[in-house]
Amino acid sequence: MVKYEILNCILCKERWNFMNIRQQQEAFEMKWLSRFAAKSVDSEGRDREDSPCDMRTVYQRDRDRILHSKAFRRLKHKTQVFLAPEGDHYRTRLTHTLEVSQIARTIAKSLRLNEDLTEAIALGHDLGHTPFGHIGEEVLRKVCQEISFCHSEQSVRIVEILEKEGRGLNLTREVRDGIRNHQMSGSPKTLEGQIVRLSDKIAYINHDIDDAIRGGILTETDIPVECKKILGNSVQDRLDTLIHDVIKQSEGRPEIGMSKEVQEAMMDLRAFMFQNVYLNPKAKGEEEKVKRMLKELYYYYFEHVNEISEEYKKLMEERKESKERVVCDYIAGMTDRYSVMKFKEIFLPNSWKIV
Repeated sequence: MVKYEILNCILCKERWNFMNIRQQQEAFEMKWLSRFAAKSVDSEGRDREDSPCDMRTVYQRDRDRILHSKAFRRLKHKTQVFLAPEGDHYRTRLTHTLEVSQIARTIAKSLRLNEDLTEAIALGHDLGHTPFGHIGEEVLRKVCQEISFCHSEQSVRIVEILEKEGRGLNLTREVRDGIRNHQMSGSPKTLEGQIVRLSDKIAYINHDIDDAIRGGILTETDIPVECKKILGNSVQDRLDTLIHDVIKQSEGRPEIGMSKEVQEAMMDLRAFMFQNVYLNPKAKGEEEKVKRMLKELYYYYFEHVNEISEEYKKLMEERKESKERVVCDYIAGMTDRYSVMKFKEIFLPNSWKIV
């Protein structure tokens, strides 16, 4: 009913003047966005009913809720690829997230898809990452066998439960679907979610090359010649090629894709990065230490669960969550430096002081 009222208002300038800001934006979406776009008025809604905002659409509210969350702020101190780099210019999980958002919004806007929904998914897609990136994820997957830890599912758990002291952020189903399905194995229901899924790969392949060159692990001349012929001779050129290709191949279609040639070149470049950077001993020199540290922290808190934060203890008391699940949540939520600090506090002796 709301959808038809908005369409009616578009045709009547007098009624436009009586619409609030949110309704005007919804009307703009109905008139301007592609027929393949997810419209705010067509959202499947939230698990808990919310009173509509007079200024923001449902997806704009989701974006703002993610942006103001504690989990989002913690991303600035979580590893992207390089463990605790000393330089100021290496990516963190937060800057990765912002780069994904920028690429995804550019594609969404060019295709006249819902930029607000795209941005909300992009900002939330990595909220569930552990300290020290995929290393922490690997550790928790092994020690928490009851739950088969996965960062994309943890991201959804954060926005559904862990934020706001167990109440979650109460996001729309479309945003949660995009967050859950942002990995290569995922299958997002919306085109906006599909954009984020591709933008994530485009962002990390290219900015990880940039960081690897800065760290002395790669030079531009190491990049495979065949990849450079198709994608370009610099990080900027490759980003430009990939983004333009996605837009060109997806325009006017009910799915987001790439040309076969460009996609194959991107996947070859990704394989090159795994071989030469992601599994490179120079980049992963401290990895075993991190694994041992996170394992020890998990086992310690499993035996001393009374020492975890109150908000996590409430999950056991009020939601009857298992101890394994809650300790896993607690470790996963730590930043790199906080986990190191807690490890030192628990396992290393302090200097003797005269009081």
